[in-house]
Amino acid sequence: MAKQDELVFLPLGGVGEIGMNLALYGYGTPDKRQWIMVDCGVTFPGPDLPGVDLVLPDIRFLTAQKKNIKAMIITHAHEDHYGAMNDLWPGLNVPVYASPFTAGMLEAKRNYEGTRAEIPITIFKAGDRINVGPFEIEAVGVNHSIPEPMSLVIRTPLGNVVHTGDWKIDHAPSLGPLTDENRFRAIGDEGVLALMCDSTNALREGVSPSEEEVSEGLRQVIQNAAGRVAITTFSSNVGRIRSIAEAADAAGREVLLLGSSLKRVVAVARDLGIMEGIKPFISEDEFGYIPRDKVVVILTGSQGESRAALAKISRDEMRNVAFAAGDTVVFSSRTIPGNEKPIIEIKNALIEQGIKIITDSDALVHVSGHPRRNELLKMYEWTRPEILVPVHGEAAHLTAQAALGATAGIKTIPRVRNGNILRLAPGPAQVIDDAPHGRVFKDGKLIGDFEEMGIGDRRKLSFAGHVSVNVLLDSRFDFLSDPDVVAFGMPEVDYEGEDMEDTLYDAVLNAIESIPRARRKDLDMLREAVRRSVRSAANLAWGKKPVVTVFVSKV
Repeated sequence: MAKQDELVFLPLGGVGEIGMNLALYGYGTPDKRQWIMVDCGVTFPGPDLPGVDLVLPDIRFLTAQKKNIKAMIITHAHEDHYGAMNDLWPGLNVPVYASPFTAGMLEAKRNYEGTRAEIPITIFKAGDRINVGPFEIEAVGVNHSIPEPMSLVIRTPLGNVVHTGDWKIDHAPSLGPLTDENRFRAIGDEGVLALMCDSTNALREGVSPSEEEVSEGLRQVIQNAAGRVAITTFSSNVGRIRSIAEAADAAGREVLLLGSSLKRVVAVARDLGIMEGIKPFISEDEFGYIPRDKVVVILTGSQGESRAALAKISRDEMRNVAFAAGDTVVFSSRTIPGNEKPIIEIKNALIEQGIKIITDSDALVHVSGHPRRNELLKMYEWTRPEILVPVHGEAAHLTAQAALGATAGIKTIPRVRNGNILRLAPGPAQVIDDAPHGRVFKDGKLIGDFEEMGIGDRRKLSFAGHVSVNVLLDSRFDFLSDPDVVAFGMPEVDYEGEDMEDTLYDAVLNAIESIPRARRKDLDMLREAVRRSVRSAANLAWGKKPVVTVFVSKV
């Protein structure tokens, strides 16, 4: 019996988590599928990944399928959708399609990071269509918190798929486009096999407030403030930056940008005409000469990043910019889960300086770029899909959207997570296989998995320190000299006041001397005996077992 062509969906990131979005669509028989990639994003490490700079999707599956990948389409220029491209594209070398703003951001990012690989981009924007392999892909304009986002309609011989990307419904945004209801309704009339839909706000009732309302909230904060106003927001939110700049101008205030990522985004937006009508921003050198009630600062650091401008200001580490009692700091952003602690620390440091803090719980100074439940229901109404696949969210978000879709009458809502291969057609939608997936880690200039990058050992070092021991033995396997014992990241003395290194030194002597000279020829055995003795002594004196490295040499 001849094998049938199949249409499949395979997420390698972003389904079961927020961030690291990478989706695949495949068409053909299981042994001859052609693939397209949608997005190639990163997520950011928490304190459980010491030293890691970025977390990237594991693309072993893609590497094996490289010759069958027809295109990579980027829906928009948020880090969780395009941030892994500079690191992962060189190993794939596939055609890339993206909007002018995304292309500009990718080039600015490459120049800033000094990445060698130049990624050729074919410009692809709302209203455009491309044909790659068995896929026809149409870009549909949607609204989100960044310029030029798009949903994708992926047409195949077995049916049409709508991949929403990140979107919301906002009838009065500060920056277009509007989410194209008429186009989605026409696509629904054409017939939609499956809707892959953003789940980020599936737990939130109602409809998201408009960016116009946020602009008004920010304008009131600026007008009512007695001193300086600093507003921290996501660097990529160009519409919000415009709103703040316009509100500052209306209040007779100059605007200063702080933060390299913010400046890169604004430079790209200016080049594309997106900042048209906005006055030039002042320089840091001018800041100190402007009256406190005549300046607004837009700055990075809304997620508590320790090296961002806001964190530096909270520590009074900026050379030309400082805040004082009576000034106001506005968090025009949401807190990404996991960032609560550093954000609270920054807020407390600012409050200690007498600075007023305003968040979205105090005034309407932020709105999400993702759809709430009533907006999701609108998308179901427009597209009328046979299958709903909740994506872009943690388990709670995906489950909430699945339940909402069921109440709206969508009969087929399969449970899908990263690595699942979901057959959409022919036949009933079901998970038919699993693909290799997971995470790899960027650390400095290197990329590798958990073991390759030594992350587990770093965790141990951060918890219990490290002891280095060097032992020299003579030809009779006696000590040639006193052993060297060096402890890092450990207490100097134990609970009885004894020097910790002296305690560990005694453990080394005892370990060697307890072994008969005739058996000391086995240097590997000696190393292990010393390692165990030192860990045991540390545990007895301290209650923790450090990482121990032992060198034993015979001269």
